[in-house]
Amino acid sequence: MKLFGLAGWSGSGKTTLLTALLPLLVARRMTVSTSSTPIMASTSTSPARIAGDIVRPAAHEVLVSGGARWALLHETGGVEPALPELLARLAPVDLVLVEGFRESPHPKLAEHRAAHGKPPIWRGRADIVAVASDVKLEDCNRLLLPLNEPEIIVGWLCCFLETNDALHIAP
Repeated sequence: MKLFGLAGWSGSGKTTLLTALLPLLVARRMTVSTSSTPIMASTSTSPARIAGDIVRPAAHEVLVSGGARWALLHETGGVEPALPELLARLAPVDLVLVEGFRESPHPKLAEHRAAHGKPPIWRGRADIVAVASDVKLEDCNRLLLPLNEPEIIVGWLCCFLETNDALHIAP
């Protein structure tokens, strides 16, 4: 398995980008899993709320199913697991795309939207290998990709994955 991340400020559209990239990667016959943090507990019926916020004491695990999918949420007792611990639980795939886990050292593509008004997230970070932006960034010292053209991003990502063996993680 290979590991690659998407980084950006909260609300910058990482999930939107992930959603655009995923079917393009699958169309290239790649098996892809995703990982993100944190589990949002914004509604009273979300699995995260059922697992920990509503049920006291919290259920140890919550199994959620519907249609052709299922999810298992595990209560950790307030300690967030490290990314390697979580990755060890995944079935083997070609690529794991990680959204979040900003402090983990795996390589990442930073997302930058001018309208978001946040400072560049890539400065001083060796883990960010490229930036996808909706505007030209004169001061960006990374490879700059067009944010609104996911086909180009996927083409670059596939080349990057092929040429960087250091991205392998144990299944």
